Amino acid sequence: MGTTIDRHERVALTSRYVEIAGRPAIPVSGELHYSRVPRAQWEERLRLMRSGGVTVVAAYVIWNHHEVEPGRPSFEGDLDVAAFVSLCAAVGLDVVMRIGPWCHGEVRNGGFPDWIQDAPVAHRTDDPGYLALVEPWFAALGRELAPLCGPASNVIAIQLENELYDQPGHLATLKALARRHGMTAPVYTATAWGGAELPAGEVLPLFGGYGDGFWVDADHDWDTTFREHFFFSHTWDDPGIGADLRDHPGIGRRGETPRLPSASFPAATCELGGGMATAYHRRPLLDGKDIAAVAHNKIGNGSGWQGYYMYAGGVNPRPALQESHATGYPNDLPEFDYDFHAPIGSAGRLASSHAELRRQHAFLAAFGPAIAEMPSTLPERLPAGVDDAITLRWALRSDGESGWVFVTWQQPHVALETYRGAQFAVTLDRGRTVFPHAPVDVPAGTIAHWPVNLELGGVRLDWATASPLTVLGGEHPTLVVVAEAGIPVEIAAQGATVETDPDAAITSPAPGVFVVDTSEVRRLELVQGEGRLAVLVVPAASARLVWVLDATGERRLVLSAAPVHEDAAGALVARSASAPAVQEYHVQAGRFEPVTFAARAPGRDELVEVSAPQHGEVPPASYGHRAGRASAPTREDVARYGTAWTISLPPKGHGMRTLEIEWAGDVARLELDGEVVADRFWDGTPWTIGLDALGAPGALGDGNGPVELTLRIVPLHPEASVHLPAAAAARRETNHGPLIALDSVRLVEAPAWREA
Repeated sequence: MGTTIDRHERVALTSRYVEIAGRPAIPVSGELHYSRVPRAQWEERLRLMRSGGVTVVAAYVIWNHHEVEPGRPSFEGDLDVAAFVSLCAAVGLDVVMRIGPWCHGEVRNGGFPDWIQDAPVAHRTDDPGYLALVEPWFAALGRELAPLCGPASNVIAIQLENELYDQPGHLATLKALARRHGMTAPVYTATAWGGAELPAGEVLPLFGGYGDGFWVDADHDWDTTFREHFFFSHTWDDPGIGADLRDHPGIGRRGETPRLPSASFPAATCELGGGMATAYHRRPLLDGKDIAAVAHNKIGNGSGWQGYYMYAGGVNPRPALQESHATGYPNDLPEFDYDFHAPIGSAGRLASSHAELRRQHAFLAAFGPAIAEMPSTLPERLPAGVDDAITLRWALRSDGESGWVFVTWQQPHVALETYRGAQFAVTLDRGRTVFPHAPVDVPAGTIAHWPVNLELGGVRLDWATASPLTVLGGEHPTLVVVAEAGIPVEIAAQGATVETDPDAAITSPAPGVFVVDTSEVRRLELVQGEGRLAVLVVPAASARLVWVLDATGERRLVLSAAPVHEDAAGALVARSASAPAVQEYHVQAGRFEPVTFAARAPGRDELVEVSAPQHGEVPPASYGHRAGRASAPTREDVARYGTAWTISLPPKGHGMRTLEIEWAGDVARLELDGEVVADRFWDGTPWTIGLDALGAPGALGDGNGPVELTLRIVPLHPEASVHLPAAAAARRETNHGPLIALDSVRLVEAPAWREA
């Protein structure tokens, strides 16, 4: 791959790392399904992905979205995959096309059109009858994608099938079939979890890791397969992913055996949970730090490719396209909602995970070329198992000369106490380094990567207890580090002196050790012989505001609570209802300065009045079940048991419109002119709906008059067999009888503000 055939001008693969433009690199891929996002919103989603540090977009090609009737595939509008790939290139993003033909993705029939699912063939095998059905589809897809593939293409990888465990020969057949129709790339991939058998040397094995998932039963505890990802390890297989579907027709069942990455390939992932989908019977909810902890651990474990599923959520384009009991699956998923609690939600709003992850990605962009060549080492003292909440979790990546200590003291569901008296001993070629100079306490929630023997600008940092974020250019480099909450920032550089402003609040408790006060942003300059290095320390309280943008080819450090990205001309764009407060760091001035945005009309952020409720019948405790898992209420059930409110929207103002609904209950559906256009299973979080994606153009207030929507909420019966997150479960337990509430409905219109 990429060495003898399908060679590429930029991308190559070694047994240890990925090469980009001749240098080792750690790509960051994030999943976005173009057919689940309105075409008009593609560009902003992609630019937000890039401003979040994503370098590669992964996308399923979902067959039943494209070809409802045999022989009539559509690539128009939101299905224009070629336009999507071209837009990714324009934004500066590479692409992994996950072409299936079976994908799963919580889609009806795993993505097979009904007429394929019903065909009398051995699906997902080399059965000639099945291949005869796949060939015309690959030919049609090839006509769209082949002109965009090649040595200079941004299509750098193609995934074959998904979660196929016992058909290595079929994967090789699909690869040959894809290549025959012009779908070529320097790297071909296949999912390797579940002990999958893969064709030797033909595909890069990809792994995953989710902190929680919907695919276990409602009464099941936090499963070991989820818990393991909060520990450093060199075992990459996750036998839990997709395990409940391996008895599904067309999916081979095999034993679960741990699998390490092949000696021929670097460790790589395609499905680190960027969030989690919500099934009716089980509704997991992960905090942004939980998501970041899993990703951080994979870097410490030796990851050569960070891949997230999902990174940007979406909405199914038509009714009845979801995985459901009605189509033979063990899980009922929402009919439309595929928000996934992703870093970028289905309405284009950011979750807390976006800030947590983009700091990691900025770190990989700046230091990935060196880290990619560093193997991972685990300490001698390891946690005793997934129940060990006492032993500190850490790992080292090093080339012998320098390295990085990764510390993750974060997990959901089972609380961790502050770890007392942490001090690390690392032995490299230059000798033994013990740091910090005195033991420190590590609070729960700590996700840190600390350097050992890092050289920049002619200055060698022996170690530091703040996480490097990026390096900014200038006459002398500026190292930007982010403080960890509750951990003093110490920077050690033997033989160095500090030049800084008098108010920088820097002390030196030991020779060559400098402690920096982090009550505000601090800047210091280290001078060591002829070397000079500026260090900018960002307080932990400001960590969520940090952005590192590089679309112009030069790194820009920005502080902003509002989502920001760079447009095609390199100007900053912020999405906010009112004028955003954004600051950019100027290296020569050595300080943050406000960014000026062009004047424009503001949007709105206001509560919306709703009508008096019209109550339905008292709901039952169950709507049926399959494989022991509760079934979701049908549309008829929602109409019968749901309480209805009318929401009157004012005429469209300025900006992207979202509706934020604070509610409690079981299932909610939103109707426009009597048609269901959105739905949600309650998990205690607000429901954010992208109004601009609903209905036909002009249907939601593009004219002068108000628009009415109908919201229906089915109460949650106290005996319903559904698993809820802790906060939602607590609210349910304190309620007497079926739970239902509409707490508030808020309309937000957020214009795009462009840098002047």
